[in-house]
Amino acid sequence: MKKYIAECIGTAVLTLLGCGTAVFVGCATPAGVAATALAFGLSVIAMAYTIGSISGCHINPAITLGVFLSGRMSLKEAVGYWIGQFIGGLVGAAILLLICSMSNFEMGGANTANAANGITAGGAFVIEIIATFIFVLVVLGSTAKNGAGNLAGIAIGLTLVLIHLVCINLTGTSVNPARSFGPALLVGGEALKQLWIFIIAPLVGGALSAVVWNAIAPSE
Repeated sequence: MKKYIAECIGTAVLTLLGCGTAVFVGCATPAGVAATALAFGLSVIAMAYTIGSISGCHINPAITLGVFLSGRMSLKEAVGYWIGQFIGGLVGAAILLLICSMSNFEMGGANTANAANGITAGGAFVIEIIATFIFVLVVLGSTAKNGAGNLAGIAIGLTLVLIHLVCINLTGTSVNPARSFGPALLVGGEALKQLWIFIIAPLVGGALSAVVWNAIAPSE
């Protein structure tokens, strides 16, 4: 049970701090994009060294799917992680909404296909698959038996920063169904209509990364 609670807390922190930076700093400028990318990456690094010894710090259903398909955890355990993560995403979003209600800021949704930059829903779907594939592949490789060891959290966090820098102005960057679920559910509107993209595409990307990793992983 402790590992599921840890996943809930970690996902809540990621959602609150990452999405909170997007809300309070904004992504309309290069500085805002960089700040938001760093917020998500640093949140992952912070949680990796906080709850990593408890749950492994997945805080992302796509990562949990990749780990499960790689044979590193049971289905029962994966389901527990998923429940904790989605609850955590909702809790983090609820705290953010509460803060916004006490300020002059308005909480935006999770993600949207950015029509202003010519990205359709289909394009966003493909981008999220590719970005999640890269991200989860880094997670699987860096956390493998002969991987990055204690430096894995830094490698994973910096990869998430890079992915956000590339994708924020395209899809808003999710690569994480749980952290998109909470804000979209509470805000509604276009974000809720497009939530399917940011749930299904990351899971597809996570599954593909497991297939590739199983094919290229060194013998242990």
